[in-house]
Amino acid sequence: MPDLRLLEEVGDLTRKRSLNIMVKQLSTFLGAIAFYTCLPLPQRWMLTFNGIARWAPVVGLAIGGLVGLLDFGLYDVGMPILTRSAIAVAVWVALTGGLHLDGAMDTADGLAVLDPQRRLQVMADSHTGAFGAMAAGIILLLKVTALADLASHRWLVLMLVAAWGRWGQVVAIVRYPYLKPEGKGAFHKKALRSWWDAVPTLILLLVLSGLLGWLSLLPWRTVGLAIVGGGTIAVLTGAWFNHQLGGQTGDTYGAIVEWTEALLLCLLTVG
Repeated sequence: MPDLRLLEEVGDLTRKRSLNIMVKQLSTFLGAIAFYTCLPLPQRWMLTFNGIARWAPVVGLAIGGLVGLLDFGLYDVGMPILTRSAIAVAVWVALTGGLHLDGAMDTADGLAVLDPQRRLQVMADSHTGAFGAMAAGIILLLKVTALADLASHRWLVLMLVAAWGRWGQVVAIVRYPYLKPEGKGAFHKKALRSWWDAVPTLILLLVLSGLLGWLSLLPWRTVGLAIVGGGTIAVLTGAWFNHQLGGQTGDTYGAIVEWTEALLLCLLTVG
């Protein structure tokens, strides 16, 4: 007959271990919100930043949801679609503090340099060059015009686009070497080393997309474009930056997010 006291102790240890894991994951998720967004969090909350990149696609879903909620409110008061698209994109940037857009600008300035040895030095410069300004203008223009062409399902599209952009960042972190050990994105690379780190959020996006189609909240054509296009653009964008630089930096992580979002939005206008 089993020892009941021993079984109770094992059960207590299992529950405590499960609770500790849940608390740690919640703390990491809150850390991801604090790092990737400008949303205010109470100072007394415990934040963990190690491994926050795993949660980046989920944070993207939240950002897209907030922007979509604003867009719906503007639609409800009768604001024209182009104007509310511009406002939505502006708030989209503001929610992240321009973190990813700044990376896209620095990356463009670096890639404009013909000497590969000077590219990282130029990217580290806080001053924005002509190519960085042009890259930012193109990204914002693509987002505003593509969003304006999406007359329906905008809320859900914004969520998926923001999530796929950040999933591409996770893939780049686990797939490619980091070029600057002291860089601002180095701690992401130290925490994420296996392809398995990109799998949970990939499954989440696939299941969520399929559920939206099954519930008829999104047309199946849009669902298919979001899945195939989102995954392909996210992976290829990171691969292209790696080909150009021989690795990744914190700036290219941001550039992957911005270009994936912009290009996927353009693709979804077809659907």
